[in-house]
Amino acid sequence: MLRAKSSEAALGPNIIYIHTHDSGRYVSPYGHAVPTPNIARLAREGVLFRKAHTAAPTCSPSRAALLNGNWPHENGMIGLVHRGARLNDPRQHLANVLSEAGYDCALIGLQHVAPQDELGALGYGDVIEPPTNHARDVAPAAADWLARRTGDRPFFLSVGFVETHRVYPEADNRDDPRYLAPPPGYPDAPGIRADTARLHTSLRSVDDAVGLVLLALAASGRAEETLVIFTTDHGLPWPEAKGNLGDAGTGVALIMRGPSGFCGGQVVDALISQLDIFPTLMDIAGLSKPSWLRGRSLLPLVTGEAREIQDEIFAEVTCHAAAEPMRAIRTHEWLYIKRFDGGGLRVLPNVDDGDAKALYLQHGWTATPPAPRALYNVVLDPLEKQNRIEEEAYAGIANALDARLHEWMATTNDPLLEPDWAPPAHFRLKHRC
Repeated sequence: MLRAKSSEAALGPNIIYIHTHDSGRYVSPYGHAVPTPNIARLAREGVLFRKAHTAAPTCSPSRAALLNGNWPHENGMIGLVHRGARLNDPRQHLANVLSEAGYDCALIGLQHVAPQDELGALGYGDVIEPPTNHARDVAPAAADWLARRTGDRPFFLSVGFVETHRVYPEADNRDDPRYLAPPPGYPDAPGIRADTARLHTSLRSVDDAVGLVLLALAASGRAEETLVIFTTDHGLPWPEAKGNLGDAGTGVALIMRGPSGFCGGQVVDALISQLDIFPTLMDIAGLSKPSWLRGRSLLPLVTGEAREIQDEIFAEVTCHAAAEPMRAIRTHEWLYIKRFDGGGLRVLPNVDDGDAKALYLQHGWTATPPAPRALYNVVLDPLEKQNRIEEEAYAGIANALDARLHEWMATTNDPLLEPDWAPPAHFRLKHRC
């Protein structure tokens, strides 16, 4: 039974967890010229984490890691929930932990951690299903929930949008592809710019929805006692982003605004993982941390007690549409990726269809498959294009990171260390090519 650290301690603030799909850091507070003024205002009023990373750049594993506070290969979500993956123990879900501690927990919109008919096991006492999971339907439902909210018990409200998952909407007239730059690292071609315009339009709907939820929170009179979290599951649904362990895949927006120092337009450059959110919420709520948590509280970074809370973070992919097992360790200087399928193949089912994928395939992308191992200097090579793994000068660095990665996998009982590992037979996976 989880209890407050002190019998005299009151429960912590309300929590609103706003999350998008496939957005990476492609919002204006991270320097991109995209139409997200409400998200930018949230950053100016709260804390912006510049180097936040997901634990897994695939949909269900990422969300399960954040909401369970441990690795997908520990909590069971090593693939997509609609392809057969399930949590080993739903009692570890944040909503269950907060509900047991006295919070009212509600879910509105997308969640992608459990089948819809099994949501009761996650700990949400109130599940509201709008007509669709698009921002235009989810945000009014969340605003209405906040307006109707009564009682003194704190709440945890999950607000999930399907945007910016493909298929993108048709571009708004304000998003003229002739005058847009593609996301970093992608070719400046007409089709790519047109796709970028559609992405901008999808982000507009997200930003409008965030603005509506924040207005409803302010109107409710609870803004000062509510921690708002804005994040996403992983990178853009473009080649070498979503489903990949480079920065374009694992790098995520993370903005937090509210009590306990999450205010004032702070910018944090520390290396952090979304696993660090759960223990942070336990500290803010005055609750003891469950034994299964792997992350570290962000509070020392926000209060100024520390500049860093860890020297390294890890990330993983096991299965998406197809199996593609790989693991990674990242430091401030290096990224080391190890594939457990031998590499040598572009797993095309794991790359969402779109203009960038079509252009890449047209220009021979499959002829340059990923290497079994990769080492990137993320300071000198921030787009992570120059693999140093075969260079003798970096052998010591690669070996040290490989050893640390193996140690982490062993400590967390990673099934990929089993020589005969194979995806669970009940997973509904596509062929790898």
